[in-house]
Amino acid sequence: MKYELDKQEKYTIFKANEENINSLIAPQLKSEFIFLHNEGVRNLVIDLSNVKYIDSSGLSAILTANRLWKNNGSMVVTGVDNNHVKKIIEISRLDSILTIIPTIEESVEYVMMEEIERELLQGSEEE
Repeated sequence: MKYELDKQEKYTIFKANEENINSLIAPQLKSEFIFLHNEGVRNLVIDLSNVKYIDSSGLSAILTANRLWKNNGSMVVTGVDNNHVKKIIEISRLDSILTIIPTIEESVEYVMMEEIERELLQGSEEE
């Protein structure tokens, strides 16, 4: 599977460089998400701007990432520009489960705000 990683201190951007995310690619995608989570990535931005087709196994891999980051970080999907990808996410009602933000810049701002919120909550619990 072709992808790019942009690792920053508080977040990592995972950019899929595949046009099709299907049953051939999904297992490796899932493995990459598990590896990043186990590596300690606190916030993940998944950029789908190059993806033109995704099937249920690809969506399942993204849902795996969503579950991994649900309780101890943020996971955002961005770059859902292709009509097919948009429609399959809407039809499967994943737009109500996943945090989907239009641009990478807005996604980074979102995860940084979530990070600040978690730090503030942690600080108030310690007092």
